[in-house]
Amino acid sequence: MMTATGRRPPRREGYVRLSILACLGCCACFLGPAGASIHDYRNEAFARRSNSFFFHGGSEGLFASKPRPSAAAAADGNGNLTSDDGPISGKSFIRFEFVTFRRTKESAEKKNEMQQRTGLVEALIVDVRDREKIGGAYLNSSMICCTPDLAKAGYCKVGEVIIHQDHNNPDGPKRVQTFFEGKNEEAKMELHTVEINRTGMYYLYFMFCDPELKDLSVSGTTVWKNPAGYLPGKITPLMTFFGLMSWAYLVLGLVWFLQFVKHWKDIIQLHYQITAVIGLGMCEMAFWYFEYANFNSTGYRPMGVTVWAVTFSAVKKTVSRMLLLVVSMGYGVVKPTLGSITPKVLVLGIAYFVASEALELYEHLGNINDFSGKARIFLVLPVALLDACFILWIFSSLSRTLEKLQIRRSVAKLGLYRKFTNCLAVSVLLSIAWIGYELYYNANDPLSELWRSAWIIPAFWILLAYILLVVICVLWGPSNKPTRYAFSEEPGNDIEEEGVLLASSGVMVASELATKLERKERIGSCHFQLSIMFSASEK
Repeated sequence: MMTATGRRPPRREGYVRLSILACLGCCACFLGPAGASIHDYRNEAFARRSNSFFFHGGSEGLFASKPRPSAAAAADGNGNLTSDDGPISGKSFIRFEFVTFRRTKESAEKKNEMQQRTGLVEALIVDVRDREKIGGAYLNSSMICCTPDLAKAGYCKVGEVIIHQDHNNPDGPKRVQTFFEGKNEEAKMELHTVEINRTGMYYLYFMFCDPELKDLSVSGTTVWKNPAGYLPGKITPLMTFFGLMSWAYLVLGLVWFLQFVKHWKDIIQLHYQITAVIGLGMCEMAFWYFEYANFNSTGYRPMGVTVWAVTFSAVKKTVSRMLLLVVSMGYGVVKPTLGSITPKVLVLGIAYFVASEALELYEHLGNINDFSGKARIFLVLPVALLDACFILWIFSSLSRTLEKLQIRRSVAKLGLYRKFTNCLAVSVLLSIAWIGYELYYNANDPLSELWRSAWIIPAFWILLAYILLVVICVLWGPSNKPTRYAFSEEPGNDIEEEGVLLASSGVMVASELATKLERKERIGSCHFQLSIMFSASEK
């Protein structure tokens, strides 16, 4: 591999293979997800890394632009679209709009007013696969900014970030430079639109090397667009998935409604709760689909639709867990009411709704500077603990319900709950296995290199909840024989059991009386024989 100057760089050692960009990416992961494909910066500060200062401007999966039908928009040698029209149809790009850098007054006063360039800030767009091309890793150096020695050797320019440019790969790292002039405290970045011609996970960093600019701040906007819209590539398949799930819930709701109407005279209370869950699921999927569709067309999350989608999602999760719990308790089958347990179920449900709503709002309304990683852990832990409480309570309730049904010898109901228990056990095992997969996935993909398959992780939980709902609909579906599974006192069984007990006790009493009479007869005969013997001896 040759450098831009034609010289062969020194041999890289194993300890420098991990690039500086990987470290920057790990730091950026703790800042949380971006709230939109249009990233707004409001006087953001820079952090120090090695001999450079950086600010993470965003990271998203971008698909390659579609083939250009015409040469209406020309590009320069760095791949920057020179046309400053609106979003180009079928193109994938990152656009810099109204980006302004502000340095302190003290820093500006140190410069010469007659100088044309008194400070440099660079915007770097890097595909995660090209991370080794940023910094001096390929030169066996831990520096990110060019040093006088490296500049003397012809590898880079002093004051710039080291980038290994490969002329055979024009889709490599791209840089956009902005200079301060004289004693100006502000430097405005010109409008730039960088076209993306290779599918990948792209990171944007604003960086500078001058220590006198250490208190620099950045404001402005960057627009990220895929060929099909503004929706980030990492979650683009979810819009299609939510559309399909909307149809799936619609079909389930239609089938359930037909059965509901057909057997409306035999409906039990549990059927109304199942109907509510199906309705909530339909609304949830529809809201998420429209939220993603709006996001894809505008680049911003619509606040109102997003809040409604998040709320329906939290309500549906809460009601679904409460439904599983009351079914496991035998509500409507073993017992007519929950009695004194009702307030406890409601308290657990309300607590879960509040925790789930807070977590969902953070994940879907937050931006890269809202919360730290610790804040997210603080929100995830309550949801995980409450989920564990639901699971423990559900299985302990199922155990007691099965015991009652075995004592009552209710064959039909016992078979129903055994099927339900088996399905629930399989879902818990799948959940545990999937959580293990998530942990493995996140641990082995810190820079989101596997971003194309990331949508499968949230989709699994939505699909699993739908399958469990279908199982409940099949097991507890309306029929013309609701008393087969509905609650009843089952007097026949109780009378039969009492008859068996009375018969067995009668047999025991009769046997005891016979034994006593037999003993009395034996004692009487013995006394009679003894009296004869005594009378004979006297004679």
